[in-house]
Amino acid sequence: MEVKRVGVVGSGIMGSGVAEVAAKAGFEVTLRSRTRSGAHALLAGLERSLAKQVERAKLDDGERTATLGRVRSVTDLGELSECEFVVESIVEDLATKKQLFTELDRVCREDSILATNTSTLPVIELAMETGRPDRVCGVHFFNPAPVMRLVEIVRSITTSDQTIVTARAFAEACGKTVVDVKDQAGFVVSALLFPYLNNAVKLLDAGVASSDDIDAAMKGGCNFPMGPLELLDLVGLDTSLAILDALYLEFRDAHYSPAPLLRRMVSAERLGRKSGQGFYPYRR
Repeated sequence: MEVKRVGVVGSGIMGSGVAEVAAKAGFEVTLRSRTRSGAHALLAGLERSLAKQVERAKLDDGERTATLGRVRSVTDLGELSECEFVVESIVEDLATKKQLFTELDRVCREDSILATNTSTLPVIELAMETGRPDRVCGVHFFNPAPVMRLVEIVRSITTSDQTIVTARAFAEACGKTVVDVKDQAGFVVSALLFPYLNNAVKLLDAGVASSDDIDAAMKGGCNFPMGPLELLDLVGLDTSLAILDALYLEFRDAHYSPAPLLRRMVSAERLGRKSGQGFYPYRR
């Protein structure tokens, strides 16, 4: 199946990032937000991102104009009806995603592939909300999608070989390195990464070291580009908590049990960069 038109559902950082990556690769992109103001904000964010790339000589002005011309923002989910490939990138909540996949199955053409950008939730649960479980898979981009090179292609027990072939071809056309993984909570990266991030919060809560020193230790001692608490602020503490809860639910491993401090910070709406306050303060 040749993919020319890509639908992206989600008005957050990941949704706009996936839309940018796909449009730069030459796909016609329909980007759906629930509200008109959200749709306008998505396009404005895309314009800013591309303008910065032009300023840094990573993109020429002609490419910027062409990329913008391939993206349209909509609020009606029915506008995705003719897309051959649709990527869901909404809130990391299983019930909300299930409802969306039911709607996507209703409005999208019968041969469309429906993909989820979930980092943790079971793909099979979403597939079974549709009448096409063989045409549902995971296509997990990493944040920020225009920069991070990896995509995890997730095969559930119902996903067909042809769906995986098409999903891989799409991700590779976007210039990504692809790894194939089975439908298991956390896949590869989150399953390895989040116990590490969780333990950093536990160290902070125990008073072993300050936020600055924990991050400095991991950057200086392991040559990581970001410290664990900086990374949690980037990912979002609410998203991180949801991922850890999903990992713990599946494996019942104590390493996945969220640090109490993380849960308290989410309750206090200290969610990281997106809220202006996490382990560090941010200017909004």
